[in-house]
Amino acid sequence: MSTKTLEFHFDFGSPAVYLAYTQVRRIAQETGAALVWHPILLGGVFKASGNTNPVGVPAKSRWIFEDMARWARYWGVPFVLNPHFPINTLALMRGACGMLMRQPEDFERYVDTVFHAMWVEPRNLNDPTETMAVLTQAGFDADAFMAMVADPDVKADLIARSDASVARGAFGAPTLFVGEQMFFGQDRMHFVKDALLA
Repeated sequence: MSTKTLEFHFDFGSPAVYLAYTQVRRIAQETGAALVWHPILLGGVFKASGNTNPVGVPAKSRWIFEDMARWARYWGVPFVLNPHFPINTLALMRGACGMLMRQPEDFERYVDTVFHAMWVEPRNLNDPTETMAVLTQAGFDADAFMAMVADPDVKADLIARSDASVARGAFGAPTLFVGEQMFFGQDRMHFVKDALLA
């Protein structure tokens, strides 16, 4: 079995990231790899790498969402196109960094809660009131969350993590690293598994 590390660079706002998220824990478990979660701000990565959002091209946008549905069926996972897409994930991604820094025992439950609200229910997470309702329903302290995402150290951590991803070659998400090998996209998970087993 592998003793390698699988780094998952993610932003909640991408359906492709959601689909990869549904597979990373399984792949880590099947290969014996250590899974490392790496929150990033996709908009910041786009800007720093010179990339643009692919859904800005109407024909590509239609194809992407049809293809996401195909992948969801292939893996047998729930997926509902969020009618409020695109969603500003700045506070949500700061929340992921804050959870890793301050409440690591709650991190994966937070990630599961947000991905489910974004791509399964789906909820309007552009609305802070709706986001707080989602978190409260999941047992999180919404007021503490708001204070955490306003913390300068948490804000700086998200910037640093996004910059570090770009420095390693990332230009979007999902981006996954096995050692120095970089993989991009939910449709590369079989290559990720092969790299972990090599």
